[in-house]
Amino acid sequence: MFKLCGLQFLLLVHSAMCQNLGDLHVSGPLKDMNFSIPEGGGMRFIYQFTSEPPAVSFRLTGEKDGIIDIVPKTGILYLNGSLDRERKIMHRLQVESLDEKGNTVKGPYAVTIYVEDVNDNPPEFDQPKYTGVVRQNSRPGKPFMYVHATDRDDPNTPHAQLTYSILHHFPNPYSEMLFQIDSVTGAISPSRMGSYYLDPQKQDTFTLVVTVKDMAGMTTNAFTSSADVIITVKESLWKAPPTIHIQENSTQVHPVNISQVQSNEQGVIYDIFEKEKLPRLPFSIDQDGIIYVTKPLDREEKETYSFFVVTKDSKGELVDKPLQIHIVVEDINDNPPVCQQDLTVIEVQENEGGGSSIGTVFATDMDKKDTLNSRLRFKIESQVPAVPASNLFFIQQDTGSLHLTGTSLNKRVASNYSLKVLVKDAAFQTICDVQVHVIDINDQIPIFEKSDYDNVTLAENVTVGTVILEIQATDGDEPATGSSHIIYQVKEGDPNNTFIIETDPKTNRGFVRINKALDFEAAPVYNLVINATNPEPLVPSVQYNSSSLTLFKVFVTNVDEPPVFHKTIYNIEVSEDVPVNTLVVTVKAYDPEGDSVRYSLEGDVRKWLKIDSATGKIYTASTLDREQQEKYTVEVVASELNNAAQKSKTTVVLHLRDVNDNPPRLVMDSPPFFCHPVAGGERAFIQATDDDEQWFYTTFTFSLADDMYTRNNWEISKVNGTYAYLSPKHGNFEEKTYSVTVIVKDNGKPPLERKVNLEVNICKCSSENSCFVDIEREHSWPSAGQAIGILLGVLLIIGCIVGGVFIHMKYKQKNEKKSQQKDAKDRSELNRLA
Repeated sequence: MFKLCGLQFLLLVHSAMCQNLGDLHVSGPLKDMNFSIPEGGGMRFIYQFTSEPPAVSFRLTGEKDGIIDIVPKTGILYLNGSLDRERKIMHRLQVESLDEKGNTVKGPYAVTIYVEDVNDNPPEFDQPKYTGVVRQNSRPGKPFMYVHATDRDDPNTPHAQLTYSILHHFPNPYSEMLFQIDSVTGAISPSRMGSYYLDPQKQDTFTLVVTVKDMAGMTTNAFTSSADVIITVKESLWKAPPTIHIQENSTQVHPVNISQVQSNEQGVIYDIFEKEKLPRLPFSIDQDGIIYVTKPLDREEKETYSFFVVTKDSKGELVDKPLQIHIVVEDINDNPPVCQQDLTVIEVQENEGGGSSIGTVFATDMDKKDTLNSRLRFKIESQVPAVPASNLFFIQQDTGSLHLTGTSLNKRVASNYSLKVLVKDAAFQTICDVQVHVIDINDQIPIFEKSDYDNVTLAENVTVGTVILEIQATDGDEPATGSSHIIYQVKEGDPNNTFIIETDPKTNRGFVRINKALDFEAAPVYNLVINATNPEPLVPSVQYNSSSLTLFKVFVTNVDEPPVFHKTIYNIEVSEDVPVNTLVVTVKAYDPEGDSVRYSLEGDVRKWLKIDSATGKIYTASTLDREQQEKYTVEVVASELNNAAQKSKTTVVLHLRDVNDNPPRLVMDSPPFFCHPVAGGERAFIQATDDDEQWFYTTFTFSLADDMYTRNNWEISKVNGTYAYLSPKHGNFEEKTYSVTVIVKDNGKPPLERKVNLEVNICKCSSENSCFVDIEREHSWPSAGQAIGILLGVLLIIGCIVGGVFIHMKYKQKNEKKSQQKDAKDRSELNRLA
C-alpha cells in the first residue's frame, strides 16, 4: 500500500511537471548517466528516460537497495526513500528499454548515483573523559595532552572538519584561562598565565569542558559535542638545587659531578649561561642535566660563583626559565700568616708606665675570615738587647697588642730594641720583625723668641694666602720627635679663622698667612694671641706657660670697593603687550663703605626700558615686541654717588611672552598660475604663516571673500594647518591676471585674520608646464643678465684706464678713447638685445 501511494505520488508529481521536463533537462533518451543526490530527503523524482519504438517499457537492475526504482511505462527514475552516504556512497544500476514481448531494445546502460553528504552526524570524542598531567612552570603553548574526536560525515567537506575549544574551566581564579587548546589538533597546553600561576600547592586539579564543533567552526547547521578533561598539576621538575658547597684545592680527578637539574620536557639541550664574565668558567653541564666542576677551585681567588642553567629546544629557543646556580667555595687552611709590614716601628717615651700599650703588630691570613683557618696567635720569640731584662715586652696572643711589662724604659740604657714576633695559625707560622725606639720624654715647652711681634697694617684687599708674619719658637727636647715638633695656633682674637699658621717641620719656623679675605667694615683690627705646643703630651710635672705665647696685632685699612649686587643675573618673564611704564623688576646693590648707589642701563639698544637711578626700579619705556627679539638682555650699572669710577654690573634678561598680535599672512615664492585653457581639476598650493609663537598658528583657517565673483569662480580647500589648495571652479577663464581675495585666520585668543588679494595668472604654458609670459622690451629696465654685462663692461673700462696710467701716461687718451668706444659698443649691443 505504501509503495502504491509513493508511486501514485511520483506519478502525480510527474504529471504536474510534465510540461516543463524539457525545459528542466530532466528527461532524455536512454544512455549512460551519472547523478549526484544529497542523502536524506525522502521520496523524489530523479530523471525520465524517453523511449523510441519498438520500445514500450523500461527495466532497472543493480544496487537498488529497495530505495531506487523506475516506472516501467514512463521511464521515470525515482527514490521511494532516503539515501544514506554513511551506509553507501554510490549505487551502480543498469537501465534497458523493452519491447512489448519483454525483449531488450536498447541497453543495458550504466546509471551511477553518487550520494552527496549532508551534515547529519555530530562529532564524537574517542573517550568520554580525558585525564592529563601538567608540570608547574611548564612552557606556555607546549602540549602536555591531546583530545580527539571523529565525524562520520564526508572528511572532504566542512561537515567533518572539526574545531576544538574550551567551554568551561573549573575552577578559574584568574581573569584569563590557565589552559588553552589548539582548535585544529586538540592539543592542550598551559596558557601564558597558566605557565606563571599554576601551583599544586594552591590548586592541584582542574576540570575543563572541551567542545568539538563540525562545519569548520561555522555556526550554520553545525553539531557540537563535549567531553570533560581532568588535569592534575604536579610540582615542576625544573628546580634550582640548594647552594652547592665545594672545598677548595680538591685532589679529586676532575671533572667532578656536583649536582643535577631536570627539565619538565624531554629531549631538551642543557647549557650554561654566565652571569659574570670570567676568562673561563670552571663548570660544565652534560645533556642529562648533570653539572660538573672542571678543575680545583681556590677560595682566595674567588669564593663564590653564580651562573644560569638554561634549556633549549632543537631550534635554539628557550624551553624553561633560566635557573640560577650558586656555588660557595669552602675554605681549607692553605695560607700562612703574612706580616702587614716588613718592619714594624714603634716609638715609646722613656717614662712610659709599666703595663702601657705601646703599639700593635699586624698580620693577615688569606684564609676565610672568622674561622679557625685564619685565627692568628702572637708570641715574642726574642728581644735584643736583653737589658735591663729579657722580658721587657709582652704581646697579647690573639690581638698582637704590644705592652710594656712592669719596668719603664730608659733611653740611656738602650735607645732601640729589636723583637722577633712569632705569628702562627693552625698549620703555618711566620716571624714579624718589630723595632722599638725609646724616645725622649716631652719635658721641655716651646719658647718664643719674642713675646710680642708688634703689629702690621694691611689693606683689606690683600690676597688670601699672603704670608704676613714669620714667627719662631724653640724646644729643648730631642729633635725630629713629637716632643720637639711645634704646632702654632691663634689662641685668641680670631674667632672666624681669618688667619692660619703653617710650620716648617725642619726649622719649626711658623708662617702666618691670610686664610680668609679681610673686611675693614667687619673687623678693622685683630689682637692675636698665638701659642706654641707639641703633638706629644707634656709630662705631668711640666705645664705650658706664657713663654709659649706671643702677641701680634693686625690693623686693616679700608679700600674703596665698588657696589655689590644682590644677584649676578635677573631673569624676568613679561608679556610683550604690557603697557608703557610697567615695572618689570627692581635691582638692588649696596656699597660696602655705605656710600649711596646710582643705577643706569647699558645695552638698551631698542630703548625699551628705563631705570630709576635712585631705586633701581626698571620700567618699560616703549612697546615691547617679541617678534623683534624674544630674549632681551641689558646690563645695569651701579656706581657710587661720590666716586662714579667705582661701579659694578649685573645682567637683566627679559623673556618676552607672546601674545597674538600678528595676523597670519601668505608666503608664496611666486604668484600661483594655471595653464590656459583651464581643463578642470587643477589646484595650486598656498601657504600661510604667522610671526607669533607656534601655538598661535599651528592651525589656520582658509576661506574666500563672500562676493559673487569669488564664489562663482574660485574655491579653496584645506590641506592641513598650514597649507590649502586654490582651484578654479570652471574652465571659462581668459589669459590674464585675476585678483582673488583670500581670508586667513589663526587660532589665537582672540583670533586674528588677514585679507590678501592674491594675484592668480591664467597663462599659456611652456612644454615644461611653466607660465610663458611675453616681456615688453621697449622702455624696460635691463634684465639681470644685462645688468651684469653692463657692470662687467664698466669694470673692464676702469681696469683699462688704471692699467694705462701705470704703463705709460702717453697712452692714456688713446686708452680712454678705446674704452669710450667699447662702452658705446656695449651699450649699443645691450640696446639691440633689449
